[in-house]
Amino acid sequence: MSQVRQISKAIRSTLVLWLLTAVIYPFFMIFSGQILLPYQANGSLITRNNTVVGSALIGQPFKKENYFWSRPSAVDYSTKKEIATTGTSGASNLAPSNTDLRDRIQKEITGLKQVGVQPIADLVYTSGSGLDPNISIAAAEAQIQRVAKSRNIDSNQIKVLVQRSVDDRFLGVFGEPGVNVLKLNLALDR
Repeated sequence: MSQVRQISKAIRSTLVLWLLTAVIYPFFMIFSGQILLPYQANGSLITRNNTVVGSALIGQPFKKENYFWSRPSAVDYSTKKEIATTGTSGASNLAPSNTDLRDRIQKEITGLKQVGVQPIADLVYTSGSGLDPNISIAAAEAQIQRVAKSRNIDSNQIKVLVQRSVDDRFLGVFGEPGVNVLKLNLALDR
């Protein structure tokens, strides 16, 4: 009889733990997120003309001359409507001695030099996550002349816009100041 009681106790414990960890806790976190931080809990989506154009937390590729370019990514961004994800996150994990990595970096450097942009590290190397939305202030400033020329705008106006778009360190100490490329490009369109 003792063994049956032990099995019954194990089943009840499993069900209680499952209820706590798989039902109650997740719904509590969803509810808390929606009440306390709804913008962040819903993906920090940025809209323009009632249309979602992106997230402030996920980097997006920009290729046109009249926009600031983001960091290159080892991730293939899913931009098709039937695919609901941004792809996978992560780096390419290629070693510095890998010829594919060296060729990709050399191609980035050559492409930047052809359009008159100083090859800053942010514009050449991919990030660890592959989804960084920010570039350094130096990487944004390196692109000012290219964007000004393609938009036929005075570069000083764009420089002021870049300076206004700088995000400070998190809590004043963590990370480095940077520029969110999507937000900067949306401000540039305005």
